Amino acid sequence: MNRIRFSRPNTPASEDRPSSGAQTSPAHARAAEQPLPIPNFSSISREDRDLIEQVQSRLLSESTAFNAGNDPEYLNRRIAALMTEQIEVSGRVISDRERTRLTRLAQAELLGLGPLEALLADESVSEIMVNGSQQIWVERNGKLTETNTRFADDDHVRRIIDRIISPLGRRCDETTPMVDARLPDGSRVNAIIPPLCLNGPSLTIRKFFKIPLSSADLVRHGSASAEVFEFLRACVMGRLNVIVSGGTGTGKTTLLNVLSSFIPEDERIITIENAAELQLQQRHVVTLESRPANIEGRNEISIRDLMVNALRMRPDRIVIGECRAGESLDMLQAMNTGHDGSMTTLHANSPRDALHRMETMVMMAGMDLPIRAIREQIASAINVIVQLERMQDGSRRITHVSELTGLGTETITMSDLFVFQRQGVQEGKVIGRMVPTGIRPRFMERLQQHNIVLPPNVFGGNPLAR
Repeated sequence: MNRIRFSRPNTPASEDRPSSGAQTSPAHARAAEQPLPIPNFSSISREDRDLIEQVQSRLLSESTAFNAGNDPEYLNRRIAALMTEQIEVSGRVISDRERTRLTRLAQAELLGLGPLEALLADESVSEIMVNGSQQIWVERNGKLTETNTRFADDDHVRRIIDRIISPLGRRCDETTPMVDARLPDGSRVNAIIPPLCLNGPSLTIRKFFKIPLSSADLVRHGSASAEVFEFLRACVMGRLNVIVSGGTGTGKTTLLNVLSSFIPEDERIITIENAAELQLQQRHVVTLESRPANIEGRNEISIRDLMVNALRMRPDRIVIGECRAGESLDMLQAMNTGHDGSMTTLHANSPRDALHRMETMVMMAGMDLPIRAIREQIASAINVIVQLERMQDGSRRITHVSELTGLGTETITMSDLFVFQRQGVQEGKVIGRMVPTGIRPRFMERLQQHNIVLPPNVFGGNPLAR
């Protein structure tokens, strides 16, 4: 008896387990063995969906499926066999191509993320936004477009949300209607459901490149000049404390990954995040992830708790995914007590706004510190602020690289070392370039102590004055 084999693209099929699959032709078996394209859920009919639901019902009723554990190869083959049986029971006469299409739809629906599978596989899509069951938007090259892909109903969206968060021990229901999670590849996920979201379950997935971007990639994409990244590499290797600031979706985490890649291999790195998404390439990395409170409101582990614990783990560098609240005070204290070379991100519209927001977040720690003491902590801890902005054409650019130079009578003093010089818009694309201001940073002597020497042309003469 020939049984249908199915394997995921580029994955060899393993030995068959015993099953009650129906008799199939060699042509059907060969078709199921071929790597299949990601299914398109935009044109799925009610008849096809009923067929998939029948396969799902039969799969759930089989004890052998559960005994197989999480073996995807066996489940894929069993779904293929059940799909063939149900097609024959229904009396439908279809081609081999249509049979494999239905098989792939069933496998994506029952084992994958259903309608989102094709969008997750699309390398041009950087973000997926589900607004209820009937609207799925994507971001490509910084621009939003609506897709023709749909979910069957709100319950269908809820099932996909549960499939994402269940392996992480999270839940999303009436008692916990908001959740942050991640996909196995590190992509960031946020879900919110009724009654908080009035137009149905909402799901947002921010994808990450399977191969992390390098500084050369960002230079090629026009994010900044090679001289800017040469300077930032020197800052990281010289153990300066760096803050990456910018609005939502400006590429802060991507840039933090690039900056982290400059850390030498012989240093111990501790990363602290709400949802682990940093892609550090070094071998000596310990990744810490916060934990929300359980249904009883207990057992929460915050970023601040992890920050305190990280100081006991003998870190050379501490990299915080994002500062949002009182952990900013702990981070500043760590930077001021021997943990040089630490990095983090925060939301702000300019380098000056980043300092104001840092002051506000330190106040959220509840220590009742005078504003002068807070500013002294910030001025002595932070060396460089890198500002990011998403332009109207969707491109993401570094717009400022600024050095904190000290504390004046009332405010923290700052010097711009590089700024983005905008030259206009041509054919919908923003034209401009990063230029040095001609100011040499005050920490050059500190870089020289680490045997780091930057060529004079990095800082230019004073192009802004011309």
